[in-house]
Amino acid sequence: MKNIRNFCIIAHIDHGKSTLADRLLEYTKTVAERDMQAQILDNMDLERERGITIKSHAIQMDYIHNGEKYILNLIDTPGHVDFSYEVSRSIAACEGALLIVDGTQGIQAQTISNLYMAIDHNLEIIPVINKCDLDSAMPELVEDEIVELLGCDRSEILRASGKTGLGVPEILEAIVERVPAPVGDPDAPLQALIFDSVFNSYKGVIGYYKVVNGTLRKGDKVKFVNTGSEYDADEVGILRMDMEPRAEVKCGDVGYICSGIKTSSEVKVGDTITHQKNPCEKAIAGFEEVKPMVFAGVYPIDPEDYENLRTSLEKLQLNDASLSFTPESSLALGFGFRCGFLGLLHMEIVQERLGREFNMDVITTVPNVSYKVFDKHGVEKEIHNPSGMPDVMTIEHIEEPFIRATIITQTDFIGGIMKLCLDKRGVLVEQKYISGNRVEIYFDLPLGEIVIDFYDKLKSISKGYASFDYYIHDFRPSKLIKLDILLNGEQVDALSTLTHVDNAVPFGRRMCEKLKELIPRQQFDVAVQAAIGQKIIARETIKQVRKDVTAKCYGGDVSRKRKLLEAQKRGKKRMKQIGKVEVPQNAFLAVLKLD
Repeated sequence: MKNIRNFCIIAHIDHGKSTLADRLLEYTKTVAERDMQAQILDNMDLERERGITIKSHAIQMDYIHNGEKYILNLIDTPGHVDFSYEVSRSIAACEGALLIVDGTQGIQAQTISNLYMAIDHNLEIIPVINKCDLDSAMPELVEDEIVELLGCDRSEILRASGKTGLGVPEILEAIVERVPAPVGDPDAPLQALIFDSVFNSYKGVIGYYKVVNGTLRKGDKVKFVNTGSEYDADEVGILRMDMEPRAEVKCGDVGYICSGIKTSSEVKVGDTITHQKNPCEKAIAGFEEVKPMVFAGVYPIDPEDYENLRTSLEKLQLNDASLSFTPESSLALGFGFRCGFLGLLHMEIVQERLGREFNMDVITTVPNVSYKVFDKHGVEKEIHNPSGMPDVMTIEHIEEPFIRATIITQTDFIGGIMKLCLDKRGVLVEQKYISGNRVEIYFDLPLGEIVIDFYDKLKSISKGYASFDYYIHDFRPSKLIKLDILLNGEQVDALSTLTHVDNAVPFGRRMCEKLKELIPRQQFDVAVQAAIGQKIIARETIKQVRKDVTAKCYGGDVSRKRKLLEAQKRGKKRMKQIGKVEVPQNAFLAVLKLD
């Protein structure tokens, strides 16, 4: 055990984690040169296309230091705030962390939040300044920031370049010398913490775990403590580029287990694996359940695909534990699921993965957050979508979630960012200068306001320089109302939203204008209305498609034309009574991009 090192790489998005991981794998010869490619651990097409890490990836490396062989278990983690749950799971399986900071940009918001997460778990932090080969790098300034943040010595900070391989040998040495070996008792009853899982169509559910105490051998009869399920360990092994079977996985090591598990609910992230005959006394204190921030309905385009969608979501949940879902139905869209996501990017990625990995075409409704509604008797009810809103007459008040946002930016952009936050009903908490021309701003913002387009606007105002991080702070009373969209007097529940009183009229007006552009013209006039209760606050009319029925009339009395037009009018009226207006999928998505 003294020669095992478990560590993860944490950083803000785009600071070069995956590229540096490539160099570590190259230097330790874990991956043959002919198999090497950029961001080799990002094995999803979606990750490569977008240039972001979505899943954390575990891999084992062998490293010789002073004539001794060491086993290094590396976990590469995502940097985006929407995937911070992946980071928390990786941290739970490690004793050390490489904190990567971009030498051209310095410390950013997600760097700080990931760092605090690692410190809470008592991880040994090794600070590394990346991209030192670039002309625009400012390693001295960034060193000042790191020293101020961590309180470490300058000599502890390593300089590296993921592109050229500069500083990689020093990083590996620092991992061996500074990161503590895992602590555990090889002779104690088995205790292994599950930190990830994946579905394989041949082997069933495969669990990834870290052995905290004891040893797991092939053929052992194992038990999952929280679910109470019992299985045989058909195959155990370690994680290289591919899974490598082994006879046993020892104390302190990271590995995988195949037990022919077919139902995804049997394997829970944070659960403990132990032996059936000699079980451990108690489960490992896992990490907290994930709390979804954004809720949206996901419906199959073809109603017959409902069960396929359920299966797809269960398999996806195995690989992405931060996704949660419950069945629901909608008048407009039929049966589907109410899904909880950690943010808008997470929602987009899940929708994309459903299409690519499971061939599921889905419609996603307008995303919203959960609110607390208090009635006149003081009874509290949590609602996740506008259709669950009780009658207005029974409501005493509504509370909405507020977040504490940390924005780090250059001083040039303070004005625009302040205006953006104040327009979103934000409250300035604190503003402090970090170093040079960089400032850290703390705002309390309603989650419902930032969930749709805040991040995009922040990036465009700051020309991509501002970094943003947040956590749920509290719930506060707010004047919220339900805004309904009616098509020919019929409510489209999938387009209903909860919004602040001050935003309702302009938001309703913009919605109607947008839907007028997107809904195709019908054989009859379609009235698009925005309503609060019974009161219509905005209206647009989609004009009917008309055929020139009088074209065949030539000469004669005007009454002939009149007769044809009256017949057409009667037909249009009858059509309007029985006609149904289909709302295209891009209309649901357009609501997100109203500005």
